Amino acid sequence: MPHYRIAAPTWTATRSFTSLNARLVSLALLLVMAVLAGCATSQPGMPGDPVLTTAPVPTPGLKPLIPNDPLQAITPGKEGSHQIASTEPPKELWDRIRRGFAMPDLQNELVTDREQWYASRPDYIQRMTERSSKYLFHIVEELERRQMPTELALLPFIESAFNPQAVSSAKAAGMWQFMPATGKYFDLKQNVLHDDRRDVLASTRAALDYLQKLYGMFGDWHLALAAYNWGEGSVGRAIAKNKKAGLGTRYEDLNMPAETRLYVPKLQAVKNIVANPQAFNTELPLIENHPYFQQVLITRDIDVALAARLADVKIEDFKALNPSAHRPVIIAAGTPQILLPWDNAKVFQRNFDAYSQGQYASWTTWTAPSTMNTAEASRRTGMSEADLRGVNNIPPRMLIKAGSTLLVPRSAKMDNDVTGHVADTAQVSFAPEIVTRRTTVKARKGESVATIARRYGLSAASVAEWNNVSASTAFKLGHQVVMFLPVKSRTASSGRGNIKAVKRGTSKTVVKLKKR
Repeated sequence: MPHYRIAAPTWTATRSFTSLNARLVSLALLLVMAVLAGCATSQPGMPGDPVLTTAPVPTPGLKPLIPNDPLQAITPGKEGSHQIASTEPPKELWDRIRRGFAMPDLQNELVTDREQWYASRPDYIQRMTERSSKYLFHIVEELERRQMPTELALLPFIESAFNPQAVSSAKAAGMWQFMPATGKYFDLKQNVLHDDRRDVLASTRAALDYLQKLYGMFGDWHLALAAYNWGEGSVGRAIAKNKKAGLGTRYEDLNMPAETRLYVPKLQAVKNIVANPQAFNTELPLIENHPYFQQVLITRDIDVALAARLADVKIEDFKALNPSAHRPVIIAAGTPQILLPWDNAKVFQRNFDAYSQGQYASWTTWTAPSTMNTAEASRRTGMSEADLRGVNNIPPRMLIKAGSTLLVPRSAKMDNDVTGHVADTAQVSFAPEIVTRRTTVKARKGESVATIARRYGLSAASVAEWNNVSASTAFKLGHQVVMFLPVKSRTASSGRGNIKAVKRGTSKTVVKLKKR
């Protein structure tokens, strides 16, 4: 009898074999078994054996088509004209990414230039791709779940070289390089305790939300990518300008900044290298097609160093998976889960449950009740001034404003985990420390503590305290009144140190500044 093959119908495949519709898979396998059972001369592994394959991931928006045509006999001479599907899912993640390419290719001299740039830097490509191995599987899973082109998994190569701690000169942060305002728009919390723009799961979710939004606006992935880099308003105005002038409105037609002009060619160049690394004399590190990490829920605040130790993970590997934990402690109310390598998740849970050597966290938060200097804050929290400044990134010559949340050591008085309200709203703000100098002023006729204080914008209580008198005291004409006046400085346009005098009434204080 003739051999049979199952001709793969045209459908929209949004996942690898493992995520195809279970009923469709079961039906296909039953049909294959039936054909094999009726073909006694056929042996496993022979050229006539049935194989299933998936079609490339198409443009988003199309629904899967369920085949309902009868099976057709395919002669050996015709088998090359049909799509044949493999029952084997891709073993390598790069292959899975290639199967999901769905964006139109861009071909111009800028792409060629970027291909040569990357290909001439094999060490750079090696570092980038090795760094990406922790995150790519999760990103590809999310893209396929949303029916988005898998080229977008390569975008962090362009944005940050897959460094979740990257910060640009414009203050964009994380693997996907979110600006503070855009991050907040897409629900990425940013405060002194954690920054979701660096979080692997949260930032990936936000980036794909944003890209889907942009694709919905422009209906073109190249324009969506331009808007991701340049801003949707800028791209919209460029399109409107070209329409008004009767010009084209494709990505290549728009007048845009050099960075945006190179943005899609960079991604296309990386895509081309991934598609055919041998053509560029490049070797991609093996990334297996299975999850790298697991989410583990935490119910208690825990020191970063302790969490890494309980998971039996190097501290640098722990921080790479949990980059939003940029402080020495993870606050459970703000970061309820941590990411751990797949095989270390159970190790952590077992060690966490069995831990009996003391508290999980040696840090907590303290809210400043009033505006104060660091010396006073360190006295109240039991820290040295240097440690308080270092842990909380307090600049020199700054006051800590009332309501600021600082990270401080746990004590018997402060031994509770941080509340959800503090974890979500913690902020720290500073005010310039006012430097004063002791001086004296001569009292005018009929002046008192109150009038002198008013003349210098000070409180009567302060003037009275400095002179050991009551706030209602009146001074005789010419009385030398002790004052502590603020010292202000200015720098001459030449960049040299200058002298600034504080002059009030008949007093004069001179302070020499060092050359900057």
